[in-house]
Amino acid sequence: YKMAKFVVAGRTNCPYCAKCEIVADYLAQSLPDFNVHKIVIHPENWQSWLQTICSANNWQHEHSPIIWRELVDRGGKGSLLGGFNEFMEYVQGYYGFISDMKTDLMIKIAKENFWNSIKEQQDGVSMKRNQIKPMSIWISGALNTACSILIPILISGEIFGGDQLINLNLLDNEGSMSLLNGLQMEVEDMACPLLHKVSVQNSLRKAFMDADIIIILDDIAPDENQPIEDSYKDIIDLYQDIGVRIDTFAKSGVRVIVAGDHILNLKIHNLLQGAISIDRNNIIALSTQLEGETKTLLAKKLNVNTQDVKSVIVWGNIGRTTYIDLHRARVHRYESAVWGPSDFSHSVMEVIGDRQQNNIWNRRKARTYSHLNLLQHTIRSSWLT
Repeated sequence: YKMAKFVVAGRTNCPYCAKCEIVADYLAQSLPDFNVHKIVIHPENWQSWLQTICSANNWQHEHSPIIWRELVDRGGKGSLLGGFNEFMEYVQGYYGFISDMKTDLMIKIAKENFWNSIKEQQDGVSMKRNQIKPMSIWISGALNTACSILIPILISGEIFGGDQLINLNLLDNEGSMSLLNGLQMEVEDMACPLLHKVSVQNSLRKAFMDADIIIILDDIAPDENQPIEDSYKDIIDLYQDIGVRIDTFAKSGVRVIVAGDHILNLKIHNLLQGAISIDRNNIIALSTQLEGETKTLLAKKLNVNTQDVKSVIVWGNIGRTTYIDLHRARVHRYESAVWGPSDFSHSVMEVIGDRQQNNIWNRRKARTYSHLNLLQHTIRSSWLT
């Protein structure tokens, strides 16, 4: 005699599946050779799961539950018993058992099973999330208009992965707390599943605590009647203070990104003076606005998309004198007599054919013009500042 194992599978909200489970549990407790294994599937996933299991075993079955029989010590493909009616007839014929469970009780048990499965699923998600340590991201200068565009990208999972939880800390030194609280509410209203916590503050006291990523958007634009040296002094003091706070409170492997429209080199220099223990390779400045303007002008001239222009280099001090160097400038998907694979590109100079534009172009405030220079044939896309 071979020990039999019955597999009862059905929707979590199916009353017939609930009754089969109770009958099978009773028989398993009463009979030494009766073994049962239960599989409950969420209603949304039931149909696809049923089709998969039937296709794998060459069965035909359409409703919940589905029940099959396996020999424990033999293995191999199971023998389809059928659904609710077939199972009840089987246990009555072989074991002489008749269930007198009422329909109301069946429905009640099915509802309990459904909500229990939902709770177990939520508990499993919560446990998994608790096992993932949130990444601490700080944005300094959070009232900058660029921040409202940056935040959805940071918490969407596109950059740090779909499983990485994020603690978002919004800082604006001496900024309005009412505006920061409003920004916090807007971020919380996004209901992003990866957003673990949002906090705001308008003081550098204990700023950048346990930070993994820091994005600094603080800018001090000189007033119209203010000497440029005075605005420089304000920037020097602010960024030296920020550097000290990063060195004191942030993690040793923190990565820092500095962006803005004014004298980025001076900002970075003074930031490094304060953050003496942070790896210099982890602190970078971005000139993406200037690069974007240059690429847009080139793309318009070449009749391509902006993202098809690669390898723009910016030298100088952003906000003061700059040199847009396109020695490595390449253009992809440019319509010409020469075509190649998807990674093939042309030299911008060869495409436009104007070598006299290879000069230093100054940029002041927000407008820029680009010049064209020679090439490098096999260069991957890179931005260097």
